[in-house]
Amino acid sequence: MVISYDEKPGIQAIGNVYPDLMPVEGHYSTIERDYEYKRHGTLSLLAGIDLISGRIYYKVFEKHRSWEFIQFLKELELIYPEEKIKILMDNHKIHTSIETREYLGTVPDKFEFVFTPKHASWLNIIESFFSKMTRSVLRGIRVDSIKELRERISQYIDQVNEKTVIFTWRYKMEGRDEMPGGITI
Repeated sequence: MVISYDEKPGIQAIGNVYPDLMPVEGHYSTIERDYEYKRHGTLSLLAGIDLISGRIYYKVFEKHRSWEFIQFLKELELIYPEEKIKILMDNHKIHTSIETREYLGTVPDKFEFVFTPKHASWLNIIESFFSKMTRSVLRGIRVDSIKELRERISQYIDQVNEKTVIFTWRYKMEGRDEMPGGITI
């Protein structure tokens, strides 16, 4: 199994102080929102895409430490009990911490970590998923509680998993030997 993994920490649960104003013909055409907000806390999303099936595995926590990362690894271990799991990820401290190494010692040869180069997190396909999720769900979201934010994140990922997409790297544009503008590849 090959999993593209990363964390998205600091997802803010922000709520309105005053209710949104609905559009009024002749005055404003979109929902108006007051600039004030109240902060309910933050969540950290730990997620990985199975590059073979396209399924996204995730856990949502209020903290982002080695313990949470180990919980994610344990989940993968339950999902793939027989297979060796190769995980593509950045070289974040929690991925190589003492706690993580101790856990990996209890499951020898179960996991293989492949670290992306520094300043090249864009090579990891999960980053594309996080970008899409931010643009389509998280940007401008207002919630009444941290629990509601957790539910909205779970709902979005569960919907994405209903119709998985397998990512395929391509060197050339499919069916074309020429780029727009007449440039030949």
